[in-house]
Amino acid sequence: MKISTRLLTYTALFVALILLFGSTPLGLIPLGFVNVTILAVPVVIGTIVLGLGPGLILGFCFGLVSMLSMFGMTMTAPSALASALAAANPALAILMCFAPRLLVPVATHLTFRALSGRDGRRRAALPVAALAGSLTNTVFYLGLMLLFYTMVGLDSTGLRAVIAGVGLIAGGSEAAVNAILTTPIVMALWKVERKQG
Repeated sequence: MKISTRLLTYTALFVALILLFGSTPLGLIPLGFVNVTILAVPVVIGTIVLGLGPGLILGFCFGLVSMLSMFGMTMTAPSALASALAAANPALAILMCFAPRLLVPVATHLTFRALSGRDGRRRAALPVAALAGSLTNTVFYLGLMLLFYTMVGLDSTGLRAVIAGVGLIAGGSEAAVNAILTTPIVMALWKVERKQG
């Protein structure tokens, strides 16, 4: 019962953070053509602390908030590139919102498991797992965007350059923020859990 209560409490907390970050300007920084997001942070932390199952729930919530933003249902302005795809083919646009976000916990979980062992290695694995999760989101989101633009016949002139720039600047920034925030937050949560027995 204690494990179930912990799981529900932490999962609810991380879901609330994703909804807060995703539906307000706190978590999405609009650049006009794309949004820089810190929404992967609670997904990565939740996956490491709670496991892959809850992580997938968090990834789904990330995708849901992304979809709502794309259709203008949040306080954050949708990116122009995502909105163009949504107008051309809503189904592919929705897939673009969800698929990369569901891969974030998978990449995080597999990387963390592969690199962690004893306590010392667990700590060292944290930033690497965070980088893997964040970069998975960036690579697959932008990759699917390019693929779907081509599939539906949208003008992709200059899109490769924009995606490359966004991938390097926004994606690199997101990955760095993820790695920086994940380690101290997860270590603090582990410490609280050890004290609680």
